[in-house]
Amino acid sequence: MTGCGPPGSRQLARFGRIARALDARWRLPYTPFRFGWDAILGIVPGLGDALAGAIGAYGLYAGWRLGAPPVVLARLLLNLAVGVVVGSIPLLGDLFDVAFRSNLRNFALLERWLAEPHRTRRRSRWLFAGLVAGVAAALMGAILIALWMLTALLSALRR
Repeated sequence: MTGCGPPGSRQLARFGRIARALDARWRLPYTPFRFGWDAILGIVPGLGDALAGAIGAYGLYAGWRLGAPPVVLARLLLNLAVGVVVGSIPLLGDLFDVAFRSNLRNFALLERWLAEPHRTRRRSRWLFAGLVAGVAAALMGAILIALWMLTALLSALRR
């Protein structure tokens, strides 16, 4: 017998153990703060975060095995990428890793998707729509500022 439950359920359980090991393995004494291997590996600049990200990518595999839709897989990837990129900033990135917990966040997202697939898919779409709108607004703002600076420069050169 190869296992019970839907395809990928073993991978999800395994990812849950990996997520806890990476993000919440130990508790700081006398505090509610937990940290894991991700924060410890992050001490090694660049390489440690890349290694933790590679291990955390198992969540993408688990989601794919469970049949998660592309928008949910993209959200898993976004969480993982934010954790790796921001986590690679020396010192601040390590604190971010402890607070953001990308792997536990991804595990919770997969559990939520299994419990409420339509709602989670819809929320993921709204998240990406907001993200695209935010990036478009920032890009438009940068273009407008560049044009304003260019016209100011040309005006100053004409005088």
